[in-house]
Amino acid sequence: MNSYRLTSRVAGPRSLGGTMRLLLCLVALLAPMSAFAVNPDEVLPDPALEARARTISAELRCMVCQNQSIDDSNADLARDLRLLVRKRLADGDTDQQVLDYIVSRYGEFVLLKPRLSEKTYILWGAPIALFLIGGLALAVYARRRTGKPTGKPLSAEEEAQLKDILGR
Repeated sequence: MNSYRLTSRVAGPRSLGGTMRLLLCLVALLAPMSAFAVNPDEVLPDPALEARARTISAELRCMVCQNQSIDDSNADLARDLRLLVRKRLADGDTDQQVLDYIVSRYGEFVLLKPRLSEKTYILWGAPIALFLIGGLALAVYARRRTGKPTGKPLSAEEEAQLKDILGR
């Protein structure tokens, strides 16, 4: 009887070693590039002013996306707001003046972290109130649950039968 040895070579991670590693490294390096929304032409020449602009931009909501800061958004309005922030800073405005100017034009909604004011007391107080109400409800539930008897007590006859079964 002849025995034939069948071998097949399947391309695995080792056979593609260098190419796969290189491709994986390129993907890992280039994938985050789309996350940077600030274009090179928007960057201020002064690093201190640019850092202030980035800080302010991170605090402002993109009115198109509504779940991103203008620093992270690629929307045209976000770009316009980033340029406005940089222009105002270059003109000598303070950070607060820039924020106040943008809030005066777009309203409090443009701030990702709303200011504490009479209009926002509920917004800031609701999480604390809900946490306290939830804790109180949990405490009441736990107290009621431990106070209830689990069933009716055994009669004298049932207790005697139980003692006989257990051998006491």
